[in-house]
Amino acid sequence: MVVMEGSHSRSRGVTETLAAAATHAPSDVDAAFEELYRQSRDDVYAYVAGLLRDRSAAEDVTAQAFERAYRRRRTFKPGRGSPRAWLFGIARNAALDELRRRRRRARLVAEPEDETLVPPHEGAEVAVRRAALRAAIAELSGRERELVALKFFAGLTNGEIATVIGTSETNAGTKLHRVIQ
Repeated sequence: MVVMEGSHSRSRGVTETLAAAATHAPSDVDAAFEELYRQSRDDVYAYVAGLLRDRSAAEDVTAQAFERAYRRRRTFKPGRGSPRAWLFGIARNAALDELRRRRRRARLVAEPEDETLVPPHEGAEVAVRRAALRAAIAELSGRERELVALKFFAGLTNGEIATVIGTSETNAGTKLHRVIQ
């Protein structure tokens, strides 16, 4: 922890945490975590952004997830699933914490349109498909949207999804199939 003036404490960001850890002799666990970070950071961000539908908040939650994972890196148990599934479980919890926090605040009447999703140089057909897909995803429940985000934004296998949501691989595959239908 970094202690700020006035005895208020604030958690460090992922980069600062990794930099502080780099001053110590790296262990196999630290090297494995660094590799997991490099391989998963974009997928974790895509997953969290898909759940939150807010890029700025997704950046913050992704950083929180990696910070939590880094602090708990020595508690990972290989027999309980892959490192990626473990990491996405932590990211899921961080994203759900953010969603709960948001529910406590006043809700917007309508979600603002993300103008960056459809660049002007794309053809009309692609723009129509994207709009239809956004509308379909918006109609999904939070749980269904999470399954889509884990599969298509994060690129997890059905087995990894099952570990993250705490169900069997068959059940995860069935739920995902129903959502897609």
